[in-house]
Amino acid sequence: MSATDRYSVLFEPVPIGPVTARNRFYQVPHCNGMGHVRPQAEAAMRGIKAEGGWAVVSNQETEIHPTSDLAPYAEGRLWDDRDVPALRLMTEAVHDKGALAAVELAHNGSHALNHMSRAPIFAPSDAAVENGIPRQARAMDKQDIRDLRRWHRAAALRARDAGFDIIYVYAGHNMTIAQHFLLPHMNHRSDEYGGSLENRVRLTRELLEDTREAVGDTCAVAFRFAVDEMLGADGMQATEEGRAVVEMLADLPDLWDVNVAGWPNDSATTRFQPEDGYQNEYISFVKQVTRKPVVGVGRFTSPDTMVSMIRKGLMDFIGAARPSIADPFLPKKIEEGRVEDIRECIGCNICVSADSLGVPIRCTQNPTMGEEWRRNWHPEIIAPKDSDTGALIVGAGAAGLECALQLAKRGYDVTLADAADAAGGRVLRESRLPGLSAWMRVADHRLYQLGQMSNVRLFLQSNLTAEDVAGLDVRHVFLATGARWRGDGLGRSTHRTPPRIEAGAAVFTADDIMDGRLPPKGPVVVYDDDQIYLAGVIAELLARNGHDVTFVTPASVVSPFTQYTLEQDRVQTRLMELGVTIRCNGVLISQDATAMRVACTYTGRTEEIAATSAVMVTERIRETALYDALKQQGGLQTLELIGDAASPALIADAVHSGHMAARNFERAPQDIEADWYRREITSLNGGRGE
Repeated sequence: MSATDRYSVLFEPVPIGPVTARNRFYQVPHCNGMGHVRPQAEAAMRGIKAEGGWAVVSNQETEIHPTSDLAPYAEGRLWDDRDVPALRLMTEAVHDKGALAAVELAHNGSHALNHMSRAPIFAPSDAAVENGIPRQARAMDKQDIRDLRRWHRAAALRARDAGFDIIYVYAGHNMTIAQHFLLPHMNHRSDEYGGSLENRVRLTRELLEDTREAVGDTCAVAFRFAVDEMLGADGMQATEEGRAVVEMLADLPDLWDVNVAGWPNDSATTRFQPEDGYQNEYISFVKQVTRKPVVGVGRFTSPDTMVSMIRKGLMDFIGAARPSIADPFLPKKIEEGRVEDIRECIGCNICVSADSLGVPIRCTQNPTMGEEWRRNWHPEIIAPKDSDTGALIVGAGAAGLECALQLAKRGYDVTLADAADAAGGRVLRESRLPGLSAWMRVADHRLYQLGQMSNVRLFLQSNLTAEDVAGLDVRHVFLATGARWRGDGLGRSTHRTPPRIEAGAAVFTADDIMDGRLPPKGPVVVYDDDQIYLAGVIAELLARNGHDVTFVTPASVVSPFTQYTLEQDRVQTRLMELGVTIRCNGVLISQDATAMRVACTYTGRTEEIAATSAVMVTERIRETALYDALKQQGGLQTLELIGDAASPALIADAVHSGHMAARNFERAPQDIEADWYRREITSLNGGRGE
């Protein structure tokens, strides 16, 4: 059986109300940090998805009114007619590539804090709002509900006029007013919108009916619904009220887009949900209840798994957000029998972190994500070479592999050398830590692609010196030599007062742990002044290895950066369940053979923590010795640091650095500087913006 026949079920057209999807690949709504602030970038990114074969391409939650203001986050916006042209950019880009465009209309209730609009915050009942701001949501009265329905209907009409084919009613992720009305802990009403489940469903039913009446003759009406909060008896469960809601509304929408709540559950990282299809057990009942098509998600990357989901009758569409980000051309590669070329999502949630930080989306696997309009980068196309020269890349980690791959795709002869026994650099080493095995996909994908190319040579166990490089007769050198973790405790909190590492102290670095050199048994402190993710994973490894672990950090929580990747609660919970003692708000003063001395970040009070060894996870030192020697030696036309050797950061940043270096190779420096990237400049035409 050919690959085309094997996966043919994935390429069957599927009707959705009055429209038809060309295949079963459905990019579900996902945020991207562009939205109404950067509509041209948004349109270009979504258009690439359509070009890559996705039959339906959705935008993200789209505000319908100033009382649902999500600022400072750049989501979609349909407050009035002036928002239509920006959204039409997206629908035209998607239609141009043969896909359907979907819009996720949303009133976010008490999740919308209205920082910019300063509008009252709406909720089913009076209640404090999230994030600890000094405002409370007010209970919606009957006029508020009538207004909400009117706003939603008007937004649906605008969405139709903007060219959308599918229009959502959204009740998911614990983020929308429709879902808030469904949840008894948020809905304490005693009128026809509260109390029984039938009453709590009333608003959702009305929104669906209003939307169908307004646009249902030409647009499909989709319902995005979280069937389970994954809180057991403390929340909505798929086996009880979740199923009952589907039964009540079974054939009212044209499509069911089902998932779990909240967002950290729906977009769980691979560290805590390692398998494809992890939501199946919660959503499997839906197709038994409704005759309408169903889309489900679960970070699907395997086409065989996708086929299985369809054959088993679990869903009609393969929904994806993160896999469509990692590889916008995933459907086309399956259709063309190029499954091995897919850039598989690693579930790191760096895409999510960008939205959480209010900046354009990015991806560890796909460095072109978010750069489609800004830099005119295409995930599958790169400009051909400008000359017959070749390049040497030293370091086969994330940056070096990506740089080598893209230079080779351009047609250059590439020599790639690494001192280690195996390629992968920090990706290889970090992938050996608990829960991070999928991260090796970053290296595996690039190594496979490089292995298919005749213009690439890879040399391992090659610890090159400046003299070695000179003997290779190359004129263009990229150094991806990485960075090493320091062991002296110096980090973001200790530069003013460097800590003391006393004689006899058993101090290990993060590199030691990843290389398999573990502390002896006895109390060990993991000191985290990096405050990203690595120290938490190392603490987990040591605890699982039987060590008595204390986790010390100057931060107020464990691994605070992981709040942006939706896993901080899980990280801290995991360590506590493993018996790790957690000491927050502690800055390292000294470490000796028996104890670590720390000071409170607030009061300066000191304490000693028993520790016969310590693991320092603080800062990295760039490996630039070869660069410095080559710079002094001279004679090269190109000498460039990339990845962690240029600026230690996330793996995603290293991949992006290597990609940019390859794109910019042989371009004039002044052109690179002048063409850093395009910006979407706010109009200054005055008035109301007409």
